[in-house]
Amino acid sequence: MNEGIFITFEGNDGSGKTTQIGLLADYLKQRGLEVLILREPGGTSIGEKIRDILLDNSNQGMCAVAEMLLYAASRAQLVSTIIKPALAENKAVICDRFVDSSMAYQGIGRGLGTEKVWMVNQLAIDGCLPDITFFMDVDADTAMARRNAKGEEADRIESEDMVFHRRVYSGYLELAKSFPDRIRRIDVNRNPDAVFAEIRGYVDELLKKAGR
Repeated sequence: MNEGIFITFEGNDGSGKTTQIGLLADYLKQRGLEVLILREPGGTSIGEKIRDILLDNSNQGMCAVAEMLLYAASRAQLVSTIIKPALAENKAVICDRFVDSSMAYQGIGRGLGTEKVWMVNQLAIDGCLPDITFFMDVDADTAMARRNAKGEEADRIESEDMVFHRRVYSGYLELAKSFPDRIRRIDVNRNPDAVFAEIRGYVDELLKKAGR
């Protein structure tokens, strides 16, 4: 069992994860917890190099299996060198994406199947699952419109067509139904403060159970 608290945020690009992660980190710090914010892929020097490969638009020819294995490799390094040690030190770890992303993007989006993706990632996560996962629920078209409104250049994954992103969203919906005890579906079609109020409520329950 984790000594610290492990929280992950999931959802399509443009779903507002970054804003809510920042709000939650500030809140947990106010509660007296030491907080570590991570992202996937990345979070380690090795993981960041893998991230560059995965998101580079010049790598359009990458096959789905290679993509899945690269994400898992980055995740394995992050879990073994950062996440597990941080939890052992009683820290609160907040990660922008984790294993559910691979299930949704490679399992459903790429059509590899969630069983195959889960089999590979069991090695990567080494028994380390989040205490709670927040699925930032907004449909793929709305999420992409929000992302595009920022005017930032799209990476290799973001550049996929909307059919792919809609499959990913449907994958998240399936995961939320399959793991209701861990994954909390959060309607983000609201004011960010209202969204955070719901997230904070779930986190307060988690902290209470953990005696924090």
